[in-house]
Amino acid sequence: MRILILTGGLLTLAGCAGFGMPSPDPTQAWIDLDARQQDTALQALEVDRKAAVDKRYFEVQPGSHELKVRYQFPVEATNIGPDAEPLWRDCQLSLKFTDFNAGQRYQLQAGNIGFRPWAKLYDQQKNVVGQGKPAGCQRT
Repeated sequence: MRILILTGGLLTLAGCAGFGMPSPDPTQAWIDLDARQQDTALQALEVDRKAAVDKRYFEVQPGSHELKVRYQFPVEATNIGPDAEPLWRDCQLSLKFTDFNAGQRYQLQAGNIGFRPWAKLYDQQKNVVGQGKPAGCQRT
């Protein structure tokens, strides 16, 4: 019985290890997603109007692409009114960038100022190379 439990535990751990991030393809550009504030979520939605393969990152061919992300965040009571509860927003942001390079890693960061979401694309040297535009928000 102990061997069965031990084997089941090891198989479970092995299965979880298989769900890590894949290794970047050196022939493509890799875009990490980073929500800058606590209690927020940032997910990959689309590349060039096609569903993203994985919600945790983008991997694209070199060249020009349009990325769409989903950013969920709370608007704090200080931005609403003195007795208000935080208000959750569910927004989409779109970003066009014309010069993705093979083998390069980029980082797409998102945050908000009050009700307004923002997104910025950084290259490997931490230079801002693109900015996202809001593509619609709703309360959740």
